[in-house]
Amino acid sequence: MPAPDQSDFFGDDDLPPGAPSPGGRRASAAPALGRAEGQPLDSARGLEPVERPLAARMRPRNLSEVVGQSHILKPGSLLPRLVAQNRFGSLLFYGPPGCGKTSIAEAIARETQSRFVRVNAVMSNVAELREILAAARRRPEAATILFIDELHRFNKSQQDLLLPDVEEGTVRLIGATTHNPGFYVNPPLLSRSHLFRLEPLAPAEITGVLRAALSDIERGLGARGVTADDELLADLAVLCDGDLRRALNALEVLVLGLPERAALTAAELEVFARERRIRYDADEDEHHDTISAFIKSCRGSDPDAAMYWLAKMLAGGEDPRFIARRLVILASEDVGLADPQALPLTVAAHHAVDFIGLPEAELTLAHATLYIATAPKSNSATIALGEAHRALKEQPVQTIPSALRSKSGQANKRIGQGKGYDYSHDFPENISGQDYLDKPLTLYTPKPVGWEAKIADRLARWKELKAQVRTSVRKG
Repeated sequence: MPAPDQSDFFGDDDLPPGAPSPGGRRASAAPALGRAEGQPLDSARGLEPVERPLAARMRPRNLSEVVGQSHILKPGSLLPRLVAQNRFGSLLFYGPPGCGKTSIAEAIARETQSRFVRVNAVMSNVAELREILAAARRRPEAATILFIDELHRFNKSQQDLLLPDVEEGTVRLIGATTHNPGFYVNPPLLSRSHLFRLEPLAPAEITGVLRAALSDIERGLGARGVTADDELLADLAVLCDGDLRRALNALEVLVLGLPERAALTAAELEVFARERRIRYDADEDEHHDTISAFIKSCRGSDPDAAMYWLAKMLAGGEDPRFIARRLVILASEDVGLADPQALPLTVAAHHAVDFIGLPEAELTLAHATLYIATAPKSNSATIALGEAHRALKEQPVQTIPSALRSKSGQANKRIGQGKGYDYSHDFPENISGQDYLDKPLTLYTPKPVGWEAKIADRLARWKELKAQVRTSVRKG
């Protein structure tokens, strides 16, 4: 737990390298780029650079060194302007692991010469927060930045505890989260913060950092003299799925496993590739975003994209029954009457997945996915149902015509219910000409696609027959 009177971010910077600090530690020549979870940034100054992980040693020292995220960091954009003027309030950084959330927060603290206190929401508690906030109130001149990693782990009461001090500016909160803030951050706290969405880093951006780490003698691995060609580093970057921290940690392990002055080869990379894990969470953003991409690919009739997202979900450990249920929904929502076989096929796939199980059920899901993706599409059933709900909501509820009411029971017969009903099978092509709504409505409009094109022709024919029957009744 950080002490309430943590020293300033740059409290020991005026000491020469190797000189003892006031706390008995020895100052390091390298910037304090890493620390134990829940400790202030300057609590790690006693660690020699080589003792910290490569990802911590290679952290950017200012915003200009941050790789990627040009959509929020390019010159003239909002965040650099706020930092340059030191006029920012609370900030929320939302993005996947290893995209630079912590690095940007530390760079902001350096550039604004602010007191930087870091806590991890997994390990923190209300008592610790109270101590940190009280210390910030006692030292308003220190311009405390409170960095909370994994902010989504704080419950409502912990987040509410921050509100008064955030509102008053006692602390400037920088929160980092891998989860959608709209779901996990309290609305009052969200409304008091600037939200920035960070993206996974591109392979080329990661490759550049890996190359720099391999040659950097002061902070990186340059002292070992290990070499690697750009193609190999690019392959490693691709394997890390936009996670720079993971890429640097992997590079460090690979390099430390080789003799000095050796060359990193594809053989070492293959070992890492076999251990690769797809980044996929059980019920969070990756889950929701990937199934959304899968659904939209099926709806958009792109079987290749649909199969890719299906494979990602299966590799990430998604429940195959969940995927099967979504296919059943797609069969009615997006294929509908354009291909009436889609629904029974997907229902059969759902049953098959249930009793076959993985890994064989992957073939069943692939079968159903390709059928849905390549089937003709119609959302006429979805639209018709929506129109029916809208008519019920916006118009008076229609009375059931007497001819359509049940005539079962002596009482119903005595009051004449069901009288006047024309039995459809007594008429040519089963069209009696009778109306089945007191005030006729048009709710269903078939699309001229697939099987539904035949339905459109059939309805047009029935409309003509209905008009003929009514004409003959009037003449009779």
